[in-house]
Parts: sequence; structure tokens; C-alpha cells
Amino acid sequence: MDLSVIVPLYNEEDSVGPMYEAIDKAVAPLGLEYEILFVDDGSSDATFARARDLAKQDPRLRVITFRRNYGQTPAMAAGIDHARGKILVTMDGDLQNDPSDIPNFIAKMDEGYDIVVGWRHKRQDKLITRKIPSVIANWLIGKVTGVPIKDNGCSLKAYRADIIQKIPLYSEMHRFIPAMTSIAGTKVAEIKVKHHARQFGVSKYGLSRIYKVLLDLLTIKTITSFASRPLIWFAMLAMPIAFIGMTAFAISLFDVVTGDAALSIPLMGLAVLLGTLVCFLILSG
Repeated sequence: MDLSVIVPLYNEEDSVGPMYEAIDKAVAPLGLEYEILFVDDGSSDATFARARDLAKQDPRLRVITFRRNYGQTPAMAAGIDHARGKILVTMDGDLQNDPSDIPNFIAKMDEGYDIVVGWRHKRQDKLITRKIPSVIANWLIGKVTGVPIKDNGCSLKAYRADIIQKIPLYSEMHRFIPAMTSIAGTKVAEIKVKHHARQFGVSKYGLSRIYKVLLDLLTIKTITSFASRPLIWFAMLAMPIAFIGMTAFAISLFDVVTGDAALSIPLMGLAVLLGTLVCFLILSG
């Protein structure tokens, strides 16, 4: 199979039908063997029922459903795991991403790129709660990871399946995939995409995501910095622990020499425990 289009959905009952029609209209003329995967992320409305009804009419549409809401990244990961296409395109299910851009992604992939990222250069979102945090986050991600993507948060992306299906995704990690794969020397391109104001429902994203993104960014920085030299990372962790252990050992010996054995035994035990932990960290590296 040539192409899989993956769309996470959460309480998007009014968007399901128009989204399916727009994807089919954009992809069918390409002459590719393709499938559409709708991933219902534990919706409490009729999202799953409407997606299932569409799937009964079109075998190219498959529906995956969660019993409860897990979040965008787990939903996207489920779609990626079940996808059968050589190229995977991911996008939001709220119709703010435009399926008519998909052919441009395929054309860019045909130039030899491994990942193509969408850039919402005329973003139709609220300034304070969406645009400004996004600008700051993209600048920070670029500085920390060294991968200068203008719009990491855009869900409209294309990937080669043999690359993306090897990447573990959790929390808000989907936005860091270009940075994570840069370790392996992947070729990444960025193209301008259309972006529309939300037509139905309300946004599920808010400022509460910021702290998750910051924690994930710290994780990515660790991975990209020490993936080829893990011993350095573990040694950095071990150094302060070793210092505390040696200090405890020295105090314990001093207590024994001076005849004050009240603290010598527990301090010696602490020194042995910390020494064991240091050895474990170094061997793990």
C-alpha cells in the first residue's frame, strides 16, 4: 500500500463526514493505493458511530477506538502502528488542517525527503492562547534541539513508515519527531500549508499543554545529546552520588577512629548503597 492518512478524533462528530470527503477528494486523483485511519480517542459524542458508518460504506476507511481519552499523541501512535502504507500522513480531525495539501506532501516526499512538516504560515487561531505560545515554543525547540522547524506543533506531516514506526511516542512527543529522527540523519523538509478557523466544536488544546511540552523537550535534549555517548550521561548522574557516598564513607571512618561509632554503621551502609548505585549507573551507560 502506498499511503495511509491518519486522523485522531476526539468529540468531532460534526467534522467526521466532511473530513472523510475532503481526504478522499484530495487523495483519490493521485492514483495511489491508500487507506484512511480514523482514531477515536474515547469520544463521548457520536464521533465513533459516524466514523463506523462511513467505514461500512468504504473499505479503505478503518476506524480504531479507545475506551477512554488518552490524548493526541497516543491516538496518533495507534494509527501509526496500524497503518499499512509506505508513506504516512497525519493531520488533525477538526478541519483546520486542509486535506487538499496532501498532494504537496507526496510530491515533496518523492524528492527524497524522509519527513515533510507543514508550516501554518497564516495560522487561524487565537493570538494569546495559541499563536504567541507556539512562536515561543518553536523558537525554544529549535534552539534546544538544533532542528530549525518553524511549526513543530502542526499535525499535518508526512513520514516514511519505516522511520516513524520505529519511534516510541508518548506524552506530547509527536511534535518532536523531526528532532528525534535527526539522530539518524533523516532528511526533513517544511512546506507552507493552509490553515482554517475551527468550523465545529471547541478546541481541546490549552495552556496546560505547555508544561508537558517543556518536560518532553528536556527528554528530547537528553536523547539527542547523549544517544551516541550514553556513558557520559550516566557518568554525569553518578558524579554527585559518588561524592555523597565518599563523604559518608570518610565521616564513617573518622567516627571509628575517634571512637564515636554511633553514626559509623548507618553512614557506612549509606556509602555502600550509594557506591552500588554509582556502579549500576556506569554499567548502564
